[in-house]
Amino acid sequence: MSPAPLGVYVHWPFCKSKCPYCDFNSHVRDGVEQARWRAALLRELEHAAREAPGRRVETMFFGGGTPSLMEPETVAALIARARQLWDTAPEIEITLEANPTSVEAGRFAALAEAGVNRVSLGVQALDAASLKFLGREHSADEALEALATARRHFARHSFDLIYARPGQTPEAWAAELERALSLAGEHLSLYQLTIERGTRFFTDHARGGFVLPDEEASAAMFEQTQARLERAGMPAYEISNHARPGAACRHNLIYWRYQDYVGIGPGAHGRFAVGNAKQATRRSSGPEAWLEAVERTGHGTAETSTVEGRDLVEEALMMGLRLAGGIDRATFASVAGADPVDALDAARLEPLVRAGFLEIDATHLRATLDGRQRLNALLERLIA
Repeated sequence: MSPAPLGVYVHWPFCKSKCPYCDFNSHVRDGVEQARWRAALLRELEHAAREAPGRRVETMFFGGGTPSLMEPETVAALIARARQLWDTAPEIEITLEANPTSVEAGRFAALAEAGVNRVSLGVQALDAASLKFLGREHSADEALEALATARRHFARHSFDLIYARPGQTPEAWAAELERALSLAGEHLSLYQLTIERGTRFFTDHARGGFVLPDEEASAAMFEQTQARLERAGMPAYEISNHARPGAACRHNLIYWRYQDYVGIGPGAHGRFAVGNAKQATRRSSGPEAWLEAVERTGHGTAETSTVEGRDLVEEALMMGLRLAGGIDRATFASVAGADPVDALDAARLEPLVRAGFLEIDATHLRATLDGRQRLNALLERLIA
């Protein structure tokens, strides 16, 4: 019997600047002691291998923050150590998120040499005014050059765009989408701009600094995105992610299928099976607090808990209903210990099926396109 599959997430918390829409665990520092951080990440990786031993690593994902600011030597050391600590899949997917500034794109050759075989670029917009509004440090020309560089060095690459920006119409988004398709490889991530508490945009928006497109226009942009990418052979496999057949991000699928992963670095989360339950881990989020803890104890774990029973079912539902293909009922039962349809109250399910937000058949429970567009509200109805 082959070892259970595992994903490994590595969080690099540093950015050159904080984007006004970003609520991720990212921080700006004048300088970073790269050798010290490399040693700490390696120590916590070794701790994670003790937490989830005897697995086969299928994917690694370097996220952030801005992991393209890591020294390629650090990336190479973490990949090599992961291969020593666990069995690894022959076709392991190793993704790194990158910003398309010329400085970071200049590291692509070294990152590919380190073992990265998939890069995800945070382009976010294709015109100067929108990039300025979003607080991005790269120009549109730099984004195009970074995409060309990524194509040269990585067999697999993707980029992100943010739509439903202030003043953007469905017609303007349609034009930008056509340009994006002309630049795309096998994968695109297309996110609707949301205003998150704790961000600069939250304050600016509350003060009336800008106005987002209304609900009708935003819904139209979502729907045209789904339809246009479907016609282009890159259908949505998740709410915001589109790929050609076989080109989905395998690491993110681990999350959405509620499979096992470990997380290292400040604020990183992990979920992995321990008996019939899931062990949940969370590392300290503050970079300096995490670093000090790892150097003192070998890991920066702030919290460890067990996810079981109803909580396990609800977590698995929240992740699985994001997928266009929905939840495989048999796989869900093997992970969560219950069939998802049986675990939910029929009085909650049936009205949502009748309204066209959910579909149930013998093998799957899935949210329809309308359901995925309103997933938060749908989940509130299902599990509140």
